[in-house]
Amino acid sequence: MRPVATFSLVARDPDTGDLGVATASKFLAVGAVVPYAIADVAAIATQSYANTAYGPRAIDMLLAGVPIALVDQALRAGDEHAAQRQYGVVDADGGSITFTGDGCHPWAGGVAKPGLAAQGNLLAGPQVIDALVAGFASHAGPFPERLLAGLLAADRAGGDARGRQSAALLVVREEGGYGGFNDRYVDLRVDDDPDPVPRLQGLLALQRLYFGEPRPDDVLPIEGEVAARLLALLRAAGHDVGAAWDAAARAALAALAGRENVEERLLEGDRVDRVVLEHLERVSGG
Repeated sequence: MRPVATFSLVARDPDTGDLGVATASKFLAVGAVVPYAIADVAAIATQSYANTAYGPRAIDMLLAGVPIALVDQALRAGDEHAAQRQYGVVDADGGSITFTGDGCHPWAGGVAKPGLAAQGNLLAGPQVIDALVAGFASHAGPFPERLLAGLLAADRAGGDARGRQSAALLVVREEGGYGGFNDRYVDLRVDDDPDPVPRLQGLLALQRLYFGEPRPDDVLPIEGEVAARLLALLRAAGHDVGAAWDAAARAALAALAGRENVEERLLEGDRVDRVVLEHLERVSGG
């Protein structure tokens, strides 16, 4: 079995209760192996000679009321190859554990703090874990962006000693997934790329563009200059619209927004999200 030589950050956002895992590796599709999380229960990263049963087992034990310290013991007690495993767990209360077996390839290690577990194996050195924690802690943005800030800092501090290939981000929130049907608030992967962490940051920016909630200050009435800008970009995109904002223009905007994947950000009534307006101007040349 090939080792999943990886660095990962597992954390809980104290402001929202969101749980997440960010991970990167010189390994194909690390997101298919390492991250596992259930909203309001826990997030888990399992790596090295990864035992992918650890995630579901940890969730089941936590749901049954087993304290996180005993979950740690139970995972290892039930695995004859525990010395080759590495994992981090953060529960819904911010309890955290990290484990590195003495059979993991050096450099290997981790750190657990309230609401955070950082770990890695076959790394350039301990500075990778230090950068992972510091990058996350020093970023002032939203939780998913903070996770990726930590991941990028760790990558630039040396990351996986073998190089780069894949990265993944999983953040869970109750009913946070598409349409509210699941808890996968953010579930993004770069499976094979020479510099996957910046690519993953770019995917997160696209998700924010396509599905983000408009800020109140960005809600613009479609009148005057705003209406003129919309009509101009619609014409540039090939839509036959007149000189006034009317039903035909509204239909053209809906069609263009659907083509450019921002239909989730269209607003009821004659209002438009500034972010949508500026994005459609860029892509249409209007």
